Amino acid sequence: MKDLQQAGLERRDFIKTAIGTGFAAAVMPVQAQTLVSTDSAGLVAGTIHIKVGGQTVPVYRAQPEGKSKLPVILVVSEIFGVHEHIADVARRFAKAGYLALAPDLFVRQGDPAREPSVAELMKNIITRTPDEQVMADLDAVVEWARTYGADTSRLGVTGFCYGGRITWLYSAHNPQVKAGVAWYGRLAGERTPAWPKLPVDVAGALKAPVLGLYGGKDQGIPLDTVEQMRTALAQAGNSKSQIHVYPDAPHGFYADYRASYRADAAQDGWQRALAWFKTHGVA
Repeated sequence: MKDLQQAGLERRDFIKTAIGTGFAAAVMPVQAQTLVSTDSAGLVAGTIHIKVGGQTVPVYRAQPEGKSKLPVILVVSEIFGVHEHIADVARRFAKAGYLALAPDLFVRQGDPAREPSVAELMKNIITRTPDEQVMADLDAVVEWARTYGADTSRLGVTGFCYGGRITWLYSAHNPQVKAGVAWYGRLAGERTPAWPKLPVDVAGALKAPVLGLYGGKDQGIPLDTVEQMRTALAQAGNSKSQIHVYPDAPHGFYADYRASYRADAAQDGWQRALAWFKTHGVA
């Protein structure tokens, strides 16, 4: 598959210099052939800054131009942070009529774009980012949206990989959430002081229905853990949340800038996500 380096573009050109731009070094080379680019025509899009306990948190914001009282979607990034793909996803939601907000949840720990490998990124930034901090940052983003004039009674959350796990957790944390869509977020495994709970632990505490979208060939999220989550939801009497598995899809099947992208699963998942939010009162 053709990549951006083969197209004659330099690696350094695609390491982000600002939120919502470029790509992390750890994911290079980017796949040009499948990369989706959503323009900002008809949108207000760019970075805002929110203060959380003395820390300035950058947030990529996208919304339809000239609209008010918009429903809100929190877009929680992969481990690679709020790079070009996540900003593009925010614009996709904005084109669908939402105020989409993608906060840089790793701003205190460092810049994911500059870590040269996934292993170093996990060690130096991701595992050092406590869930408690993330929940507080997302709460602050929701409060900003409320004071901004958005309709936070119609609040949804979605996320990818790391963000998929956070989607489950935030849907248990904040009773304002109306619905969540978790894309291939880890469900079970090791607990740490920074990550004391896993989605299987909060199945009975979910405040909103969550749709989980998973790949049957995901090497990092075994299907037995997906079944574990289904069992946990059933035991908690949570019949509203659902998990859909794409049998032939790997991890990261929505990530159109990576070789893991699977167009059929990605497009079907997107339609399911939009329908899920509409069904559960977010749209």
